[in-house]
Amino acid sequence: MTSGNSRTRNVLISGASIAGPALAYWLHRYGFRVTVVEKASAPRSGGYPIDVRGTAIDVAAHMGILPRLQAAHVHTERITFLDPDGAEITTLAPHTLAGSVEGRDLEVRRGDLTAILYDTVRDDVEFRFDDSIDTLDQTDHGVDVTFRSGVHRTFDLVVGADGIHSHTRNLLFGPESRFHRHLGFRFAVFTMPNTLGLSRELLMWNAPGRSAALYATGTRDDDLHAFLNLHAPEGTAADGEPELPARRESAEPDTDLITSAFTDTAWQIPDIIDAMGRADDLFTDTVAQIHLPAWSTGRTALVGDAAYAPSFLTGQGTSLALVGAYMLAHALASHPTHTAALTAYDHTTRPFVTANQSLITHGSAALFPTTAQTLNDRNKRLQTLATLPTPTPRPAYTALTLPEPPPTP
Repeated sequence: MTSGNSRTRNVLISGASIAGPALAYWLHRYGFRVTVVEKASAPRSGGYPIDVRGTAIDVAAHMGILPRLQAAHVHTERITFLDPDGAEITTLAPHTLAGSVEGRDLEVRRGDLTAILYDTVRDDVEFRFDDSIDTLDQTDHGVDVTFRSGVHRTFDLVVGADGIHSHTRNLLFGPESRFHRHLGFRFAVFTMPNTLGLSRELLMWNAPGRSAALYATGTRDDDLHAFLNLHAPEGTAADGEPELPARRESAEPDTDLITSAFTDTAWQIPDIIDAMGRADDLFTDTVAQIHLPAWSTGRTALVGDAAYAPSFLTGQGTSLALVGAYMLAHALASHPTHTAALTAYDHTTRPFVTANQSLITHGSAALFPTTAQTLNDRNKRLQTLATLPTPTPRPAYTALTLPEPPPTP
């Protein structure tokens, strides 16, 4: 990529989860000098299982990390759906519900993927942990950045890869409420003891507008990933903007709403609620997507959830992050100016993003019915699925053909 007569080579990436390190890897492959800033003190470990599917598998193969991801695959054997009393409705193979390709598409613990990406690029780019962007000032010659630590530096380009609640996006495009599309649910996720002795399986309990999932990614001796979800349509603020509930990583106050929503429930729900109150890794948020008319402005851009979070209802957040990072790096390396490159990134990647964000109807209908009638209809469909041949993979997962990668160094 060129800018006038000088090469644009010095790039700052904000965020060191998935999109950030993936973009750093590809930019380094193309010869860019890369700095990654991350507000956490180290790469984040833990987290619930995530999916890598379709075109994202090709990205992983080009990065040389596919064998490590395959080794980290959690091999979930079955998903069992339960009615409000805890009685079994049906059991399905995971790929039957997800529309993924058994033996190709992967599911890994988020912390495992983060560690693999960081290990792949850590020696080739600069990481600034326990720091973040404070201010951005774009000029004709670069972006002047002041970090929270007080350090001042200038970069040719700045990319926000800092998640659905991106601070970089707020600095560049304004309040999150402009781009946040609430999908009607609120959730809590945490780990809890495996008192049911589950092994490599998922239990999904549903009542109208409420669900609980217990996910065993390991054996009977490993903790469970617990997930509580409730139907919670948002109101509207006085200025006409959607009301955005505060993002919480503590027990106040979202757990009060969730706890009250699950009052008078059966099965193991009371024990799960008790475990939520004791969890030290509780995370709560609303289920949402991010929609922006443009992913860049001037010498700055967004990638991954910061630009186009699809929500976990699609199961495609990680895949969009990996593919988006690949496409952005390729565009920056292939076009003569940052303006042309960022325009090409949007033009070539947006149809893939749109197709995958549109998958929300599959996830919400199957996992979170909101009325007794839709729950009953869902259960009948699931019982039919159990008797059908393996479904065709969803076209959205592979709805983009990657350009050729740079030569392997």
